[in-house]
Amino acid sequence: MERTLAIVKPDAFAAGHAGRILARIYQEGFNVVGMKKLFLSEKQAAGFYHVHESKPFFDDLKGFMSSGPCLVMVLESDGAIRKWRDLMGATNPSDAGAGTLRKEFGTSLGRNAVHGSDAPETAAFEVGYFFSGLELL
Repeated sequence: MERTLAIVKPDAFAAGHAGRILARIYQEGFNVVGMKKLFLSEKQAAGFYHVHESKPFFDDLKGFMSSGPCLVMVLESDGAIRKWRDLMGATNPSDAGAGTLRKEFGTSLGRNAVHGSDAPETAAFEVGYFFSGLELL
């Protein structure tokens, strides 16, 4: 079994899509082993996305991720990282395939509804950023 981090971003949360996204997660066979609603500070968002610090979109990203509540989860299943990325769809919702979360709920490249880890090492950092071992069931 593999674990990955998933986030329902502030845009999708504000639009009332968190419940529908969570329902899809369960329908696709994921086990949710950790979940919390958070309102990130800009400093917390910057720490989470530190790998993008030198990129031109960094300030917009940390501002967006600290603009409202989000739902942060740890998902578990066989091949969870690839499986979650496939369910999310392409980063740009206009490029995402039919039936993916970003196609259905994303509105732009910067407002694409969900986040997911892209590799086992990334997942380990991201899960540890938001959850202690005692919070994962």
